[in-house]
Amino acid sequence: MSNHLPHDHGHLPHSLPASIPENSSFEKAAEIFKILSDSKRAEILWLLCHCEECVVNIAALLDTTCSLASHHLKILKDAGLILNRREGRETYYTASETAYSELLHEMIERMIEIDCPFEGIFEEKSSYDTQIQVVNKIHDLITADLTKRYTVEELSARFHINTTSLKNMFKKVYSEPIATYMKNYRIHRAKEFLLSTDKPISEIASLVGYENQSKFTEAFKSITGHLPKDIRK
Repeated sequence: MSNHLPHDHGHLPHSLPASIPENSSFEKAAEIFKILSDSKRAEILWLLCHCEECVVNIAALLDTTCSLASHHLKILKDAGLILNRREGRETYYTASETAYSELLHEMIERMIEIDCPFEGIFEEKSSYDTQIQVVNKIHDLITADLTKRYTVEELSARFHINTTSLKNMFKKVYSEPIATYMKNYRIHRAKEFLLSTDKPISEIASLVGYENQSKFTEAFKSITGHLPKDIRK
């Protein structure tokens, strides 16, 4: 880029011409915009910024065919905007945790904000404060009934938050990964039951989500350094 303009009208800062990036940078931006030139593709990216889903459900949600959905998913994956993982014979897709994906997510929501059918549900979902609120709701759910166990994928789909975002935000808010936090929480509640009730240890193990008493005892000792029966002495 030339630092000397043919016509100097006095409108541009002298430093601007020199600060314009190389054309290759704009070519990269243009490629990303070209990928989202298809409305269905933009819709898929937006959807996967809120959940993790298989191609069959993606096609059903977007009222398209599995073949066409797979075609769009491949383009988005090749561009690094989404990720996939296999579980058995099923493949699940979700948005990648990259600056590009997050920026495009926000851009799409801002552009369709007026007509967005999910306004009030996904509004400002990418904001830090809103993610904290969602994580707190997730915490309330998973600690309300310890006999139930939820996978991160189930929570991600239920609360419409990317799985990686869920794990990262939970650790930021509660200082531990969700699995570690729940293991400690279950044992903490079990200790309270042991000290405040005369329920059998097997029943307490079941109340805090352990169907196998030996696994409960192992987990309890690994965290407290004591056997459950010793707590009551």
